Amino acid sequence: MAILTGAAVIVGALCLVDLLLTFGVIRRLREHTEILAGAGPGRSPGTGLVAGQVPEAFASTDADGVEVTGSAGLSIVAFFSPTCSVCPERAPAFVDYLRAHRIGRDGVLAVIIGETAAEPVPYLADLTAVARICAEPPEGPIGRAFGVRAVPAFFALGADGAVLAADHDPAVLPAPAAV
Repeated sequence: MAILTGAAVIVGALCLVDLLLTFGVIRRLREHTEILAGAGPGRSPGTGLVAGQVPEAFASTDADGVEVTGSAGLSIVAFFSPTCSVCPERAPAFVDYLRAHRIGRDGVLAVIIGETAAEPVPYLADLTAVARICAEPPEGPIGRAFGVRAVPAFFALGADGAVLAADHDPAVLPAPAAV
């Protein structure tokens, strides 16, 4: 009888510990749900700047040799990397987004972030047709200006150069009428 009582106490204690752990997991899931609920157009976690913020001043030169200074005059800025596993599938979606919304090449900047400029970028030809291209090292001036922490990252900008929306998926960006 003492063995059964001891076993029942042990099982009860294990159930109580399991219950406490389950409540802890539920609490963490609620926290993460709140974080993700705040995501969406203009608030995607990890892209960098969020809606309303203005990128710092920056200067770079695009692949055509034209200087790019600041975000004014740009409608869309996108960041890709040759080592990114998601970028090859998001690049065609980005090109389709630009073509569907008839956003001109001069208002679009695609930044290729890589260790060296010699790294192959399989989707570069598609991007070149619809965007000005800048290549820069990690922590380059444009990436720092937008606070990019993960790629791909897409930013829709207003006429004043302020971020209207940011996300890791170009399909989430607003249509040009909203831009």
